[in-house]
Formats: sequence, structure tokens, C-alpha cells
Amino acid sequence: AVLFLLTGLAEIGGGWLVWQAVREGKPWWWALLGSLTLVVYGFIPTLQPLPDFGRLYAVYGGLFIAMSYIWGVRFDGLKTDRGDVIGSIVALVGVGIALLWPRGGRPVK
Repeated sequence: AVLFLLTGLAEIGGGWLVWQAVREGKPWWWALLGSLTLVVYGFIPTLQPLPDFGRLYAVYGGLFIAMSYIWGVRFDGLKTDRGDVIGSIVALVGVGIALLWPRGGRPVK
């Protein structure tokens, strides 16, 4: 759980820093710091015990949806609406299914 949180913070935080520099006129070093954070983000998932790259990133994707809304509320003043909340819940349910589904059955072709 800690690695999922760290990965999400690195991806969202790094992207946000680049966004702030490019779109909001923050100093150039914000983009540099964001870029370095995104490089670190690329390595954190390799520490996960889950062996399947695609499944791991799919699970991250669902978690990042919810984490991105939390980041937006906290740092950008985002006002979420019902669609944002329902979408996050659906994504998190998808994460649970993908992560906890019993494996060993027939693969989908």
C-alpha cells in the first residue's frame, strides 16, 4: 500500500510541477524538479512484488484517478462534483477486482 501511495504522489506531484511551470508561469526549476520526480516515479513500481507490468499499471491507474482528485482539491482548489466522486468509486472498484481476482483460470483471448 505504501508503494502505491508513493508512486501516485511521485507521478501526480511530478506532473503537477511541470504543469505549474509550463501552464501557470512558475519558475523553470519547477519543471526540472517535476521531471526528476517523474524519473523517480518510473522506478518505484519495480519495487512492487506484483509480477505483471500491465496489471500493475492498470491498478495504479485506478488509484491515480482518486488520488488526482484529492490532489486537485488540496492544491488547486478543485471543486469535485457527483460525477467525479462516482467515477473515482467505479475506478476503485475496478482496482479491487483487478488486484484481488483469483488467478489461475483460463486467460481471455
